[in-house]
Amino acid sequence: MTDRFRITIAQLNPTVGDIEGNAGKAQSVWQQAKAVGSDMVALPEMFIAGYSTQDLVMKPAFHAACRARIEQLAVDCADGPMLAIGGPLAEDGRLYNAYYILKGGKVVSWQLKHFLPNYNVFDEVRQFNRGAIQGPYDVGPLRIGSPICEDAWFPDVAEAMCESGAELLVVPNGSPYYRGKFDRRMNAMVARVIENDVPMVYVNTVGGQDDQAFDGGSFVLNRGGRLAVQLPLFDEAVAHVDFTRTEAGWEASEGPKVNYPNDWEQDYHAMVLTLRDYLRKTGFHKVVLGLSGGIDSALVATVAVDALGADRVHCVMLPSEYTSQGSLDDAKDIAVRLGVRYDFVPITATRDAVTETLAPLFEGRAADLTEENVQSRIRGLLLMAMSNKFGEMLLTTGNKSEMAVGYCTIYGDMNGGYNPIKDLYKTRVFETCRWRNQNHRDWMQGPGGEVIPTAIIDKPPSAELRPDQKDEDSLPPYEILDGILEMLVEKDASVADCVEAGYERDTAKRVEHLLYISEYKRFQSAPGTRLTKKAFWLDRRYPIANRWRDNG
Repeated sequence: MTDRFRITIAQLNPTVGDIEGNAGKAQSVWQQAKAVGSDMVALPEMFIAGYSTQDLVMKPAFHAACRARIEQLAVDCADGPMLAIGGPLAEDGRLYNAYYILKGGKVVSWQLKHFLPNYNVFDEVRQFNRGAIQGPYDVGPLRIGSPICEDAWFPDVAEAMCESGAELLVVPNGSPYYRGKFDRRMNAMVARVIENDVPMVYVNTVGGQDDQAFDGGSFVLNRGGRLAVQLPLFDEAVAHVDFTRTEAGWEASEGPKVNYPNDWEQDYHAMVLTLRDYLRKTGFHKVVLGLSGGIDSALVATVAVDALGADRVHCVMLPSEYTSQGSLDDAKDIAVRLGVRYDFVPITATRDAVTETLAPLFEGRAADLTEENVQSRIRGLLLMAMSNKFGEMLLTTGNKSEMAVGYCTIYGDMNGGYNPIKDLYKTRVFETCRWRNQNHRDWMQGPGGEVIPTAIIDKPPSAELRPDQKDEDSLPPYEILDGILEMLVEKDASVADCVEAGYERDTAKRVEHLLYISEYKRFQSAPGTRLTKKAFWLDRRYPIANRWRDNG
């Protein structure tokens, strides 16, 4: 009986809908595995289709093309290690999330996902049918069970597979990032290993897809939950792991064990990865953004340079008569530090023309928020014109605090194709800037050192749409605002809970009101990096027309 089994873990970055490109990645890593004598290659969940496909997977022509390409992969990869790859499976009028096992030129087996997640960003109950709990599949010297992603978060599927003879669990995943996710993921998988007294190979997708960052972080656990291999976060990686039969069962050899950084670095890496992949996967090569001299646009510009390189980032200062000299100096300063193209496009003449055009209609009415928003919308118009002319995706720069309470102008500063800081509260924006000034990593394409001037971090935030304007003229101080939003949004707390936590009731009620009446703005906002379990889009879905208020 063979006492050795080599498995190649392929933590790769697929593109949704690029069936041929994803198949090419699969075949390339299979060639690597063949060269080192592997017995099996394990790819992530739904790899041939990319993840998450949302409703695209339900289109018959799409899932038929996925299956046909998997069957061709089986033929192309006949002479070498078996290949395990995720993809959709249509059988008897039902559609499943499946894990295909390819061997000897054929699809010899498949596992079907049983537990379908239907919370946060997941809609799999809408897209797939639930598969029956199955036993393991035979790979020669041992039998393997493959609970698919969510199936491994509960005891049932792994337990049934192991009771039916599985000696190893190979778990394919499309598990997206949120802050603190890895520890929860690892704890759940250690529990499955200890419960069933078998080792586990956990292989996760990596890369950005729309708002989601898939963080990779694949690993191998031996009995007792002992870590044998740990691959990096946010990067593609391939590892060849040897399993040896012992008297107690199969044991993985020790391999690379990458240490993981703190939440600040993980969040920042997620923003860089998602922005880079969003451009690559949608066909854009460069970005443009308005650089106001404020902290939000400074952070977005820095993320963009780290993701793409300075030569692919175009920053534009669009001043009005209300733009302070400090902002003018700060915007130029960070542009120089980052090494980006910097243009200066005053909006005063355009604003005067709009004001003159509207004057007969507005006669007798005092200036108000309307005139402030005109400035923002002029900037949005000019930036969109540059985006169209130069083929550069416009980045929008509103943080989560502003998006929550509507402190942003629809068809103005909200214009854009992507927003990497959309799920970052203002107080975290400040701390993230400080973190970036103190840290530089190999995966950052921008310069090291203090790239964001301390003057930008230290000055009071202002939209600069009227004389001497400060954000706190219209909003509670950000420490208070973010504290209340953390409760109302992240924890679904009540107004009474906020009061109990020490916030004034009138302030909490005002923030709640602003949160609800701003839903229509968020509904039309650009996608942006998901960093929490309550990001604005798929995680939190509220009606636009909504008269309910918490009277507690």
